[in-house]
Amino acid sequence: MTTIESKHGVVSRQPYELYMSFTDLENFKRMLPQDKQDMVTATYDTLQATVQGFSVGVKVHERVPYSRIELVDYGAPFAFHVVLHFDPSGEDPYKTDFWIGVEADLNLMMKMMLSGKVKEALDKVVDGLVDASNGKMPEGFDPANWAK
Repeated sequence: MTTIESKHGVVSRQPYELYMSFTDLENFKRMLPQDKQDMVTATYDTLQATVQGFSVGVKVHERVPYSRIELVDYGAPFAFHVVLHFDPSGEDPYKTDFWIGVEADLNLMMKMMLSGKVKEALDKVVDGLVDASNGKMPEGFDPANWAK
């Protein structure tokens, strides 16, 4: 198994607030630009997308209220496990230390090709969440779609 961890980011929301926004996988689809939403199907527990011709999906394996959400592969070409961590920040009880861990069953060639790109993508997710919690929205993001 290949293990990849994102950087840690301090999000300006309490762990329970952040956890609740991630607990429903339909929220992920709402965050996407309108033109990308057609490539994704989501329910409360599952999310599937077509990425570069591959169908990749996740489903919730476990929810540990206010601290962690575990996702596993669901119709993906290889086995993987994703854990979203919502830890109280040591600096401020009203903030969350957020990070993402991934374990994937990758062969050596896939590991060499994908590990760096996956780490980079995970770090961008963390950075984007930190920025959004501080009022800086990504380009093309419409907060009205998120609040539905």
